[in-house]
Amino acid sequence: MNAQQRIELLVQLGNYMLSNDEEWQQVKEKAYRENQWFIPEFINLAVKNIAEKYLQKDALENWVKQYNIPATQQEPKTVGVVMAGNIPLVGFHDFLCVFMSGHILTIKPSSKDEVLIKHLVKKLYGWEITVQNYVSFATMLKGCDAYIATGSNNSGRYFEYYFSKYPNIIRKNRTSVAVLDGTETPTELDKLAEDIQVYFGLGCRNVTKLFVPKQYDFIQLLDALKRYDNFTTFHKYKHNFDYQLAILIMNGKFYMNSGAVILAESDSIFAPVSQVYYEFYDDKETLLQNLAANNEIQCIVGHNHIPFGEAQQPGLNDYADAVDTMQFLMQL
Repeated sequence: MNAQQRIELLVQLGNYMLSNDEEWQQVKEKAYRENQWFIPEFINLAVKNIAEKYLQKDALENWVKQYNIPATQQEPKTVGVVMAGNIPLVGFHDFLCVFMSGHILTIKPSSKDEVLIKHLVKKLYGWEITVQNYVSFATMLKGCDAYIATGSNNSGRYFEYYFSKYPNIIRKNRTSVAVLDGTETPTELDKLAEDIQVYFGLGCRNVTKLFVPKQYDFIQLLDALKRYDNFTTFHKYKHNFDYQLAILIMNGKFYMNSGAVILAESDSIFAPVSQVYYEFYDDKETLLQNLAANNEIQCIVGHNHIPFGEAQQPGLNDYADAVDTMQFLMQL
């Protein structure tokens, strides 16, 4: 397969993902049954974003033009990819990069998110049998020429131990923050609520920390978050919400509660599920300098940053941890 043939296959895959194909609908239902965090609403959202942001012919062609991708790799390398499983198809961009590079991909999917990716690769097999020579799955990665691994800080230490002697990209815990200035409109705050609560807040691009000016009025934001009050009907989310609320009450901590989201002051940027931290700032420029130097921040939402409501809509060039995966692959 040459690069253009791979693009055509990916466009076909995007069309399939947006279709009402009965088998595809059954696969999405199975993914939800096996992981209750993957509610149908969020599976469909992830699928839509991937198909519309990644798998469009013009977007793919413009993307690959940025790199010196040969029509066919003369000496393709085997790249092992350890995928995360926090949100549906979170490892798809890594799959896409290796597939388009012309290298050989071996995937170790997360047990929390293996149904969707395995089915989509199987569809590619059916449309073009030679894809089997380029993409496969494994329960353990061995003998690869390079590795891309995503996980927690704890698993990241293991990845570094096992993969350090090979070319690698190792990703650890990251999260996203929002910088507010008090001039946000109700529409912007409504979109910020999406950035916080989509995927139950489990993604590294979800906003878990708010930086606000002194005397900030939280009322409008709390009102915007009320649209997610139905989250308390999901037992996994409700368990987290009740637990975090109980801890705050028992410790006599001040908090604000929208009904399904708890706001509490903290200097940490990582907040547990159902909770968002906030911190007051005095000087915005100093704050932004500090945030830019923090390698645990995936993205910043706010005026002059990622627009409200677009944190979970990355494009092809929005590489995780700001590490250009395609450039890495081209240098192998």
